[in-house]
Amino acid sequence: MSTTEKQNLWYVSNFEALERSLNGEAASYVHALRKAAFDKLSQTGFPTTKDEEWKYTDVSSLAKTAFKPILSPKKPSLAIEPYLLGHPEWNRLVFVNGHFLMELSDLRSLPKSVIMGSLAEAMKSHPKLIEEYLTACSRYEQNAFTALNTAFIQDGAFVYVPKGTIIEQPLHLLFISSLEEGEFVSHPRNVIIVGESSQVAILESYVSPREHLSYFTNAVTEISVGENAVVEYDKFQNESMAAYHIASTYVRQQRNSNYASNLVTFGAKLSRNNVFAVLDGEGIECTLNGLYLGTANQHIDNHTTIDHAKPHCNSFEVYKGILDGKSKGVFNGKIIVRKDAQKTDAKQTNKNLVLSDEASIDTKPQLEIFANDVKCTHGATIGQLDREAIFYLQSRGLSKEDARDMLIHAFAKDLIDRIKSEGVRTNLEQLIYERLRAGRVNTRT
Repeated sequence: MSTTEKQNLWYVSNFEALERSLNGEAASYVHALRKAAFDKLSQTGFPTTKDEEWKYTDVSSLAKTAFKPILSPKKPSLAIEPYLLGHPEWNRLVFVNGHFLMELSDLRSLPKSVIMGSLAEAMKSHPKLIEEYLTACSRYEQNAFTALNTAFIQDGAFVYVPKGTIIEQPLHLLFISSLEEGEFVSHPRNVIIVGESSQVAILESYVSPREHLSYFTNAVTEISVGENAVVEYDKFQNESMAAYHIASTYVRQQRNSNYASNLVTFGAKLSRNNVFAVLDGEGIECTLNGLYLGTANQHIDNHTTIDHAKPHCNSFEVYKGILDGKSKGVFNGKIIVRKDAQKTDAKQTNKNLVLSDEASIDTKPQLEIFANDVKCTHGATIGQLDREAIFYLQSRGLSKEDARDMLIHAFAKDLIDRIKSEGVRTNLEQLIYERLRAGRVNTRT
């Protein structure tokens, strides 16, 4: 990349503005990390469709749009109740345009031993934990958008659950994008540390009250799962239909731990979810579930990697897609079984329901196996609604639209049911109906 090309990129001027705002923090460990990540990004730039991992997702519009940074918190008037998914009683951290707002958060019932707050505050109050765990799971050298996020680390969620702690209610990390004008960018960075023999459920959600606001959310979440720990991590993305959402979740599990994830994607004009899970001990169980719904002209990309680094581990992965209108889906799921990871049991499935002639899906399940005593399966299916089933339901008095929605709900239900909270399940089911009816374009059954 030439010097002139670099100067014209929006993130170059944004980084210069960030450095001017730092004052005494410019000499910190975190800023050294920022500069290293920025240098790496400057060398590589954003990926193109010539890169195999981005073959079906064109992000050139992100490079061309002059996104503005939000360097300090703003306090818009917001009603957050619609985004609490039926659980206002949960402990929550609320971030608006990438910055923590204490007045919208609630930590009243948090156990005293648990640390839950903003990353910006944790960088000051818990520097040793930050040095140990920030980038412990992620690798910005291998992902341009993780490098971009690392270069602009300012705020995000910090959760530390010490050894032997059981948290009964889920913790909610809520990210809201809301400004009067669009073309802004936020880089939430979340660090979640779950100690040995602890148990916690976390919901991370991304929303916007403005349906057609154009902005870019570039998020990274790192989750360290200690020995014998049990973690449920649910992510819900329902951004503006004019927004871009690119997120990477990095998970590293220790011996005998159990990690289960439910990732639900409804919003954004273009979204990409990267999930990287490393099974770094024996006796681990890892479950990745995903549900994505595309309507109108949405583009939804899910890339997952489960890395079996040690023997005697199990992984289970099920992703389901519903694609209507002119939407496009991408699924690439990779399972890696290392040479020493004998007695691995890994199962991966991707199922897609295509509701219109103009919707499409590119799916690529992958296995990379370097051990010989393993049980690994993978598969992908693409189908349409059953015409006979629709006819049958119509003969029982349902309208054609209601019959379609009932069959779509049945297709998605087994994944929604894996989310433990009844309130969250009910909200998601209603949102499926609303999104399909609002975004249906040229649908044929």
